[in-house]
This record gives sequence, structure tokens and C-alpha cells, in this order.
Amino acid sequence: MPRPALTFEEIIERLDIYFDVEFTFIKSELAAELIVQQPRTTQDFILDLSKRIAATNEELSFQFTLNAIRALDAMDRHMVEAWAMTATDNYDRKGLTPAMTVIRDLDNYVHNAHINACGAVLEEEISVLLPFVQGLSGRKLKIAESDDNTAYTDTETIYLPAITALLEESKDNFLIYKASVAFLWAQIQFGTFRLPFEEILDCDDPDTELKKITTLETIRLEACIKRELPGLYRDMQVLKKKTGEDQKHSYPDNWQHIIESLSADNASIDDTLNFMASIEEEAYLTPCCYHGTLKLDQVIVVMSKRIEKEKAYFRIALSELAKESLKKNSDETDLEPEVDASTIFNIKSKDEQQQINSGTIELELEGELMPIPDHVKELITSIIVDFGEIPPEHLHAAGPGEYDLKKYEDEMPNPDDVWQGTYHVEGAELYNEWNFKRQHYHKNWCVLRELEIEPEYDDFVDRALEKHKGLLKSLRHTFEILRGEDKLLKKQVHGDDVDIDALVEAYGDVKSGMEMTDRLFTKMHKEERNVAVIFMVDMSGSTKGWINEAERESLILLCEVIQILGDRFAIYGFSGMTRTRCELFKIKAFDEEYNDEIKGRISNIQPKDYTRMGVFIRHMTRLFNEIEASTKLLITISDGKPDDYDTYRGEYGVEDTRQALYEAHRDGIHPYCITIDEQAREYLPHMYGAANYSVIDDVAQLPRKVSDIYRTQTT
Repeated sequence: MPRPALTFEEIIERLDIYFDVEFTFIKSELAAELIVQQPRTTQDFILDLSKRIAATNEELSFQFTLNAIRALDAMDRHMVEAWAMTATDNYDRKGLTPAMTVIRDLDNYVHNAHINACGAVLEEEISVLLPFVQGLSGRKLKIAESDDNTAYTDTETIYLPAITALLEESKDNFLIYKASVAFLWAQIQFGTFRLPFEEILDCDDPDTELKKITTLETIRLEACIKRELPGLYRDMQVLKKKTGEDQKHSYPDNWQHIIESLSADNASIDDTLNFMASIEEEAYLTPCCYHGTLKLDQVIVVMSKRIEKEKAYFRIALSELAKESLKKNSDETDLEPEVDASTIFNIKSKDEQQQINSGTIELELEGELMPIPDHVKELITSIIVDFGEIPPEHLHAAGPGEYDLKKYEDEMPNPDDVWQGTYHVEGAELYNEWNFKRQHYHKNWCVLRELEIEPEYDDFVDRALEKHKGLLKSLRHTFEILRGEDKLLKKQVHGDDVDIDALVEAYGDVKSGMEMTDRLFTKMHKEERNVAVIFMVDMSGSTKGWINEAERESLILLCEVIQILGDRFAIYGFSGMTRTRCELFKIKAFDEEYNDEIKGRISNIQPKDYTRMGVFIRHMTRLFNEIEASTKLLITISDGKPDDYDTYRGEYGVEDTRQALYEAHRDGIHPYCITIDEQAREYLPHMYGAANYSVIDDVAQLPRKVSDIYRTQTT
């Protein structure tokens, strides 16, 4: 039987608590009058969402309840919940007024929701698009949301609309995003912006000139994409058919020579400019769904600043290379060589092809080829993208005091401004965080930066190995046995020995009139290990002292013995302060060999700040998802529960960590926690499960315990 509907008084009682009416002075009666008329299931649905929204803001929750019935008339419950969570997301990002706008402008949301149902959303797709564009040749580009719902580039950032919903299927709309990224990348990579900007903008009709450039460059750039990205080029032609734009993009019959010339491998922006005078107005192409627009004013600002900056940094780098060369060739090694602008480098090409990146050129000084550091290669690549070559004036080494580098230092971004996409290029990642009261994620809430630990080449490792030499010997013996361990396989068709149990069972089958099986043998099989492990080490301030020393000793012993098994493993430390400064310290990545540098990093693990665990678990999950392994184990070594300087403590921190662990487990990762917190038995079973944690009473046991747990969890 359905439950009876809530009375007006019962609804008032709940809403008064949600709205905190004693302090907010909200009139719960207005909302209750609307809710009381609904069946019980609808009442429960609205009240549940009201409670969740109230955890963010009481006034926002009140406005939701006033509009909830109208929303349910226009959308299903899933969409209504999405509408409510969109409002709370806007509150997180922009404040109360924009959040209220989402609630009050319900009709606009309903309209956009139907579009979004099939559309691609940039916020959701950027995690795929960004690695795609940064995997392409040339300058490492950013991706950000455009302010005017158009696609364009300023030569450093590709700007895309927040939503693309031109076609009926979301996969096709995502493909429009991808095609736009590729086309705008091609503009940068293949020299569209080597244009004579001033001539174009100062002419009588710059708009017409831009239309001519767009028409001709479309031919040239699509030919470049066809050569570089043939699969995507085919998809782009399919998009034109689906949008009907293939009919609009036909060229006049007398354009055959132009098309052939601009499609040639060696075609450049100069060829485009040469054909400008021959284009008639009726031949202008309307940009298709992925072409975007040319915004030369923004390009000029960004390019001029970058060109000046890169010239300074490149010439300073040449000065440093020249100094190193002079030191190497001089007997007076104690003296600092003098280098000025008269020191000129030469460029040598490694092949006959057009220079397109740092890999095609070599630097030469006085007949000697110079090794090019990675950061200089990046500069060379970017300079060649802008000019098609390295200009001769760039090849003069900078003289003493010629440049003030402070002039070119970028302002550090505001850590709270995490919604602009800039952190993706600054070496940081954005991660969601679970709000258990809201039963919803704070989107892109935590800013995680991966930092390096400088190696400390002291005697810590030697002391640790000497201190635990007996334990190390025992562990090595144990792990040697594990490496050579064979597994007995029973009921085999062929084997080394008779399986007595299988034989007895088969005899019984024969006596019962059944056919005798041929699986009567045992065989020894050597297990091939396919294990990947990440050790996530707490570097919060509370680990200071003996705990920190025990953590480092444990890691040294583990590294020594894991080598025996050949398992892939990584080590990361974590700490930070608030959601805007979540710091992950790389100690050893999966692809790094255990060597003196890794030992030095372990030696220099130092206590830092707080323990916001959820964001780091989500990052570890992402790292695991990039590799293949049959066993994926995440071992956390910590001295306490999740905690941070802000609201990330108590139940909130525990629930977010629990949700992050659930996400990891869902992706096939087995989390395990080792802690020395005496109170851990109160919260770890809820977070990790009853069998996935160990509490160590004596910190001196940590090195042995960590090794034992590793052995048991990976066999």
C-alpha cells in the first residue's frame, strides 16, 4: 500500500529545518502549500532535493521548492535533479545570484536541456580533447571555453563553445569538437598566422580580405589535415554530409589550378596570398561546422607578446650554450667566459624537408654542433611555428644584462580561479569532490599539482639498510621464493603426475555408468606476475619525526625487495592545504628505474601540511587506468583520517574518501590502507571495508608490516 501523503504541518516541520528559518526568516508555508497537494512519492522527491540543496544554501533550496512542481511538469525526475545540481554547481563557481538565475529561468533551462541531451559538453569532453591536441606536433596548446559561443584560436589557446548540439547524436557533436581542434591546430601549425596583419586590417575592406583568406586557407589546411590525420579527415567529410555543408562547399570549375596548388605538399600561406586577387565574391565559402572564425585582433596581441618573450629566452639560452662550449674548450675552467651579441650560431638542417620542429635542425657554433636541451627544443619548435624558420636576429647570443627576465614572467594564476581551464596547462589537474550532504559532486573542485622532490644525497639510505639488514635478508629470501613459486594445476589432460583425487572421482563415474574423463593428471605451472602497485605516502605535518623516518625506511626496504619480483611500482607522496593547493610529490613513476636519484627522493620526503585524501586517490585511479595489469594495488601509508584546513574534516572528509575508493574499486583497483592511528578502527572499515586495512600499534613495526602486506596482497 502506498504511504499516506504528508500533511501541511509535517512538511512545514521538515522545511523549517532545511531552511533554518530561525535565522534566515524564510517563509516555509509558501513552499509547503505547493508540496502538500502532491502525492507522497512527489513530496518525498521534492523534500529530498530541498534537503540536499539546503546543504549548499538555504535560499537556493527555498527557490527550488517554489519552482519544483512547474519543473516536474516540464521534465522527468532525472532532468529535474540535474537542474537542481546545475544550480548548486553555479553556486560553487559563481555565487548565489547566478545559481538563483538557473532556478528562476526554468524555461530556458528546459530548452537547453533538450539540446544538451544530444549535445556534447566541453566541460565533459575536455579531458579527451586536451590530450589529443597536445599529442599533435608543434606548440603545446590549451583548450578553454569561448565567451561568444564560437570556435577560434589566439595561437596559444583553442577556444570552443560550451555546448555543441548541431547534430542529433552526441558522438557526432563530439566529433565536431575534435574536428574544430584539428582545424584550428592546423591554422597554427601550418602558418596561417604568418599573415601581413597590418596590411589586412588597414585595407579598405578587411572583412572581405578575411573571407578570401578563409576560403583559400580552407583548401590548404584541409589538405594538410588529410596528409597528417587521414582518419580524422575522413570523419570531417562525413560531418559535412550530415550537416548538408558538402553541398555548400563546392568550388567553381575554373578553380582546379588553385585547388591543386594549395593542396600541394609545399603549399604555404604565401601561395594563399598570391591567389587573393583572383577570387570573386560569389566563390567565398561559408565556414562549415568545424572551421571556426579568424580573430586577428586577439592573435596579434598574443603573438606579439610571445615572439618578444621567446626571442629573449632563446637568445639567453644560446648565451648559456656558448659559455658551456667555451668552458669545455678552455684551460681556464675557473673563469666565467664572456659572451656577447657578436657570438652567432648557425642553423643546420638534418634533412632536405621544410623545417617544422626542433627535431629537423641542429645548432652550430664555430663549426661545432651543440647539444640542444629539451627546453630549448620547445622554444625552437614554437619559434618555427610562428616564422617557418628561426629568424637570423634570433641566432645572436644575448649579451650580459641585455634582458630583464622579470619583464617576461607570467603572473601566477589565482588558485581560486579554477574554472578557466588554465590549470590544465600549468601542470595541474582538476578533480571532482563528493559532497555527501548534497549527494553530488563539486565539479572540478580540487586543483592538484604534481611536484618534484629534489634528491637528498645523504647517508639515510645506507643507515636504513644497515639498521634493517636482518629484516632485509629475510624479506629477500621470502620474495625470492615468491618469484620462483609454482602452482599445482589439477585435473589436466596431460601432466607430470597422476591426480589421485581426479582418478577416484573418475572411477566412481564409470561405476555409475558415466563416461570416464581424460582429465586425470597434475601439472606444475609457473605463475607469471602481472602486478602494478602504487604506494601513496602521507606527507602531512602530523608525520613529523619518527613516523616520517619509518615511512622512508619502509619505502627503501620495499624498493630493494620488489626488484626481485619485477613488479611495476610507483611511489607518490601527498599533502596540501585546501582544495586549491593539493600537492602530489612524485617519488618514483612507473617508468622510472630504482636508482640513486629515487633513493635521494625517498631520503628527502618531508612533512608538509594536511591530508585531503579523495583527490589523490582519484589521481592514482587515473594513473592506473593508463596501464595494463591483471592486479592493481593502491597501498596508502598514513597516520590519520582525512583532514584539511577548510571543511574537509570529520564526516565530509571520510565520505569523500570513501566515494573515491569506490570509484577506484569500480575501475578494478584494490585499495589497502596501513595506518598508525589508534582511532582508525572507528572509520577505516567504513572507508576501506573490513579486510582492506591494517592498524599498527607500534610505528617501529611499519617496515616489516608494509612488506608483509605487499607480499600477501599480491599473491
